[in-house]
Amino acid sequence: MSAYLTDDAPSSASHATSPRPTASRIVDDAHALETARRLADELAREAAQRDRERRLPFAELDLFSGSGLWGITVPRAYGGADVSLATLGEVVRIIAQADPSIGQLPKNHFHALDVIRLTGNDAQRRKFFDLVLEGKRIGHAASERGTKTALEIATRLTRRGGRLVLEGQKFYATGALFADWIAVLALDDDGRYVQALVERNRPGLEIVDDWSGFGQRTTASGTLTLAGVEVDPQDVVSIQAAFERPTLAGPLSQLLHANIDVGIARAALADTITFVTTRSRPWGDSGIARASDDPYVIRDVADIQVRLVAAEAVLERVAAHLAALPPELDDAQVADASVQVAVAKVLSTELVILATNKLFELAGTRSVLSEYNLDRHWRNARTHTLHDPVRWKYHVIGNYVLNQVNPPRHGYL
Repeated sequence: MSAYLTDDAPSSASHATSPRPTASRIVDDAHALETARRLADELAREAAQRDRERRLPFAELDLFSGSGLWGITVPRAYGGADVSLATLGEVVRIIAQADPSIGQLPKNHFHALDVIRLTGNDAQRRKFFDLVLEGKRIGHAASERGTKTALEIATRLTRRGGRLVLEGQKFYATGALFADWIAVLALDDDGRYVQALVERNRPGLEIVDDWSGFGQRTTASGTLTLAGVEVDPQDVVSIQAAFERPTLAGPLSQLLHANIDVGIARAALADTITFVTTRSRPWGDSGIARASDDPYVIRDVADIQVRLVAAEAVLERVAAHLAALPPELDDAQVADASVQVAVAKVLSTELVILATNKLFELAGTRSVLSEYNLDRHWRNARTHTLHDPVRWKYHVIGNYVLNQVNPPRHGYL
C-alpha cells in the first residue's frame, strides 16, 4: 500500500506548497481492490466530522491519488492496470461507502480520461496517462448556471491572435479545487463541444468554494471562472466526437454514478444495523427485550439487504456486458448499453433513497441527534441522485422497450 497512508498526512493548509510524491502503481484488479479496502478504512475514520465541519479533504485526496487508484483505467499499453469495469465499479462503491464526497471526486477524472482515450491522439494519451499514473488529478468544469437547460453551456474556446483562450463561468465544478488539471467543457469557434485541459494554476482561472449544498458537502462543487485562460492546442480533445459516433462514454459515466449511490446505501445499511443493535430501544408494545428482535425491523432490514444485493448484481451484470462489447460499436449496441445502465441507475437511486430514509425509521428518534450525524447519508443520497432525473430513466427504458426508440447519446445516458 502507498506510503501516503500515514498518521502525519499533510493538512489542507500546507497542501498548496507541499509537493506530493509519485503515486504507487496498481498492477492488476486484485491489487486495486485490496488497495481500495485498506484506503477506505483511512477515509472513513473522520468522514462524519469532515461532513459536519465542511472540512475539505485535501490530505485525504492525497492519500487517494497517491494510492494509485486514480490511474486504474489507464490502458496497459500506456503503463496502467486497465482494470475491468466490474473492478472499477467495486472500487467506487468501496470508497463511496467510506466517504461519498471523496468517492464522487474521481468520477469526472475517469470520464475525462475516457474522452482522451476515445478521441485524443497518441501524444495526448501518453501525456495525460503518464501524468495520472504519477498521481495527478483531473477536475471537472462542465455544468453552468443560467442556461436554458443543464445540457447547454455558454463557455467558449476561441482563437485570439493565434492563441486559444477560454472565457466563461462554471458551477458544480466537482473536484476542480483539488485538481492538478481541469477538464473544461466549452464550445469552439465551430460551435463544437471540446474538452480543454488546463492546469489548475493557469492565470485567469479562479475557483471559489461557494458550494452550499446540504449534501456532498466536501466536494467543493462551486464556481470556476475562466477569464482569458490560455490553452495549449495540444491539450484540447473533441468531446463531441465521443458522442457523435457510437461509444460507451455516456453509459460508463452513468455507471460510475450508480456505483456511488450503492456505496452510500451500503454505508446507510451498515449504520442502521450498528445503531439498532447497540442503541435503539424496542417499542413498548412489542414485548421483546431488544430492538433487533422486532419482527418489523427484521423484515425491513431484510428488504434493504435484498435490494442492495439485487442492485449490486445488476451493476456487475451490466459491467460484464459492457466489457464484452467489441472495440467498434454500432448504434444498436450503444442504445442497449445505455438502457441497461439506466436500469441500474433506477435501481441504485431507489435503493439509496429508501436505505437512507429507513435508517431513521428503524433506528428511532435517538438516531436524529446531531452527535451521530447520520442524516449525512440521506443528504448525500438526495444530493447525488439529483445529478440527472431518474424519472427520465424510466422514460428512456419504457420508450426503448415499448417503441424501440433509441435513447439520445450524451453524458447523462
